[in-house]
Amino acid sequence: MSQIDQVSLSPNGPTLSRIVAGTMTWGEWGVDYPAPKMAEMIGHCLDLGITSFDHADIYGHYSTEETFGAALNELGSSVRAQMELISKCGIRLDTNRRPENLLKSYDLSRDYIIASAEQSLKNLQTDYLDLFLLHRPSPLMNPAEIAEAFAHLEQSGKVRSFGVSNFTPSQFNLLNQSVTLVTNQVECHPLHSGCFYDGTFDQLLAAKVRPMIWSPIGGANYFKGESTTVLRLRDTVKVLAKKYGDVGEDVILLAWLLKHPVGAIPVVGTTKKVRLDATRLALDLQLEMQDWFAILEAGVGHEVA
Repeated sequence: MSQIDQVSLSPNGPTLSRIVAGTMTWGEWGVDYPAPKMAEMIGHCLDLGITSFDHADIYGHYSTEETFGAALNELGSSVRAQMELISKCGIRLDTNRRPENLLKSYDLSRDYIIASAEQSLKNLQTDYLDLFLLHRPSPLMNPAEIAEAFAHLEQSGKVRSFGVSNFTPSQFNLLNQSVTLVTNQVECHPLHSGCFYDGTFDQLLAAKVRPMIWSPIGGANYFKGESTTVLRLRDTVKVLAKKYGDVGEDVILLAWLLKHPVGAIPVVGTTKKVRLDATRLALDLQLEMQDWFAILEAGVGHEVA
């Protein structure tokens, strides 16, 4: 089976692998891999052609990036040129690792954005980030101040491209007037399909910007949920998994997302090599139109209007 291809995020954006490895559960918030195990996972991803790795400063209560950086150090300096590193900032967590944070809040001030990027660089043991995202919008965000921070990071060579995460279309447009945004990382799966209708995907299609998708198969909501909607969706996906060659349910769900013309790039958060391997099947699987709508109907609980 061939390696996973790479695609451009936008006309002015970086090139990422068609599947991005999400690291949120690689550390303390999940399986808590030590650096040698993370190095093994990184190597496996690269062998598949998954060259892009998605981080956020807060993952593992501000610890996962540091372990990942130690893993990169074990692999040697040459491996950095083979990958794209992505991180996010802007959420301040109340945790003993950051005693100055007295409650969960957002901070998109100039100095905080710059300090967060520099800390991520230190933790990841790298000189630059390929892509840096604002993790969530803040009611207090000032586009001019954010633009100053981004300009500083770009001119100093510390960050190559910028984007956002969880922004509405109007928030994206507001900030995009001051800086060039190359993506919006949002949640999308059959149980959370609002992006099809709220203007998010319409806007990105018009701008020729690919969204990155977190939780592209629904995560624990899909695999562990017991609601009528979830059970109905799982039944539908299981039937289709058999129809398309006894593939995994996650393959069907990824193929469903990939069929949309916006060209979404899934951030796959699995810690299992076998499920990373299976992502290649989703890239080649073309769902029939009726099957795509059967999944949509099962996820929202009613037929289309």
